Formats: sequence, structure tokens, C-alpha cells
Amino acid sequence: MKTQILNESEHSVDDNQDLMDAGPAKKTGSPFRMCLATREKLPASRMIRFVLSPDGEVVPDIAGKLPGRGVWVRCDRDALKELVGSKGGFARGFKRQVKLPEDLVDQVENQLLQRCQSTLGLAKRSGALILGFDQVRGALEGRSPGWLLEASDGASDGRRKIMGLAVGLWEKVRVASGLSSSELGMALGRDNVVHGLLKTGRFADMWTSDYRRLYEFRQISGDVWYSGAVE
Repeated sequence: MKTQILNESEHSVDDNQDLMDAGPAKKTGSPFRMCLATREKLPASRMIRFVLSPDGEVVPDIAGKLPGRGVWVRCDRDALKELVGSKGGFARGFKRQVKLPEDLVDQVENQLLQRCQSTLGLAKRSGALILGFDQVRGALEGRSPGWLLEASDGASDGRRKIMGLAVGLWEKVRVASGLSSSELGMALGRDNVVHGLLKTGRFADMWTSDYRRLYEFRQISGDVWYSGAVE
């Protein structure tokens, strides 16, 4: 993997504001952080934390638990890509020379995806995930779903039937359609998964946080991060 070395002196610093945090959060909740790229203040739950490795390389900290002081960037592929392409962007935030992996943007997306896939795998092993068109349709008749999972490349006819039934029965339904059938399948030990139902409970809560960041990073569809229920 190639890296580029960036120095703070290569970028004009417009202020002396310290954009680094004091280390991994020790309290619950979602404190607001300032985005290194856009200077917006957003909840940490909608941002990505970055730290430096011992040799000064920028490392994504998706879980927000790696030691050391970190900087934050909003969950937006374009914002991160622009920051990576700028001269001294991360160096300005860390106030020192840094090494920047060329594939940093892809690293972030892959780790966000893996986090979503891990949550689905845990839900499946715990019996909190139902898979298959007929199984999901049957489950909808007995309970309101935590989330409907619909592969982005699934057949439109099947998706319309499932979503139509869900909305008809429960009115407000959260639908996640940001992962492909192969990405869903990879999480669950199958070649492809098109339809799924995540039951209400802790795994649905975990998925809400994980999926939102992936959705916003990929900029999947306009300003609405899921289709269905009113947030």
C-alpha cells in the first residue's frame, strides 16, 4: 500500500483551533464534534474518527475506541475524498506530519460495510433475522419489523410486494435498501440475499446506527436515509 507524506506547512492554516479530541469517548451519548473537512458540528454517531498509528499513518477508527487523540470527518465520501486530495488537510488537524494511505476512502467504506455485515451475522445467529421472500411475508403478518432489508439489486416486483404488504399492515416501516444482494449474502454465509426482516430489539438498534453511517457515506439516495417510517 502506497502512502503520501503530508506536512502541516504545505497547507495554509486559517486558524489555530484545535480540532483533535481528548481521546476515545468514555461517556455514553453522542457528543458533537467538528468535521475537519467542512467545519460543521455534528453528532459523533454520524461521523468517522481518525487517529495516527505509531509511525504516523492516518487510520480510520470506526468504533471510536482506538487510543490517542483523534480528528473527525462527517460520513460523506466526497468530503473525505476532498480532504484526502487536499494538501495538508489531515496534517492541519493533527498538527504534525502524517502519512496518508492512498486507499483511505475505500478503507472507510469497507469498514463501515463490514460493521453492518457483522451486526447482521450476530442477529442471524441469535434468531433475530428472518430471510427469504415467503418467510419475511409470513413474519410481517404477525409482527411489526424493526427493519426490512431489501437488496439494492433485487427484482423490483418482489420488493414492491414485500414493501406494499409491510406498509399496508404497519404503515410506518423502516426499509434498508443500501446493500446489494451479494453484500447481504456475504454477511450471512450465502451467495445472495434479497429479502430480510430484522426483528425489533437490540440488533435492530445496532443496525440503525451502523446502517445510517454507511448510507450517508455512500450517499445512496438524496436526503432520506431510509424509505418508509417517519424518523
